Amino acid sequence: MDFWIERADDDPVDWFAIVVIGMGVGFLAGLFGKGGSAIATPLLHAVGVPAIVALAAPLPATIPSTSAGAFAYWRAGFIDRRVLRWSVACGVPATAAGALASRWVGGGALIIVTDVLIAALGIRFLVAPGAGPAPIAAADDPISIERIAAVAVMVGLASGLLANSGGFLLAPLYMAVLRLPIKPAFASSLAVAAVLALPGTAVHWALGHLDWSVVAVFAVASVPLSYAGARLGLRSDAQRLERWYGAALTTLGLAFVIAAR
Repeated sequence: MDFWIERADDDPVDWFAIVVIGMGVGFLAGLFGKGGSAIATPLLHAVGVPAIVALAAPLPATIPSTSAGAFAYWRAGFIDRRVLRWSVACGVPATAAGALASRWVGGGALIIVTDVLIAALGIRFLVAPGAGPAPIAAADDPISIERIAAVAVMVGLASGLLANSGGFLLAPLYMAVLRLPIKPAFASSLAVAAVLALPGTAVHWALGHLDWSVVAVFAVASVPLSYAGARLGLRSDAQRLERWYGAALTTLGLAFVIAAR
């Protein structure tokens, strides 16, 4: 079976590698409550996908994969519905604005920004992991709408600009700013990321940044593994897993930053 195809820019793309990337990213996304597109972008670019396509292609693929992961957490009762509602209300328009702004920023520059953010996020997980699973905040001590809105707008702008669903920023900010426990943060992050991917997908499609063959292969590989990852996350020690993930992200991000120089 021929897993290679020539793109318009004459760069060969390894379709088997895209399947493997989709499976790995889907599993990690479900496990840690992150859409996974930030990780997928440099990996796809490394196997021959053009820069702007590597940025945009994982975005629509995260819609079914994050939905599958969110469903597993929802069944266990970990999604904070108030955080979900306000994050969607504030994050969707911000995501559309960020995606529109991406037309004036080159794909190569966005790849580097993504790599740096991956490394920074990994370091954050290593030095300040969460405190472990705990119940969602009580109804008589609600999280302020202002804090939810601030996180949603910032993540929405970044997710639109970097063509990802925002999960790689949502989960740690939900923990650091909203003080959500780890598993509710993961669960709410997946649910919000699935919605934030919609306006970004629409805008990047209109801008001609999407290669639907890459999207389809990546999505089919990632969806079942995302659900499996979420199920494992529900049964695992979140603090230990977060340290492992932080180490992996730091290594991966720094490697891509060095390679891009």
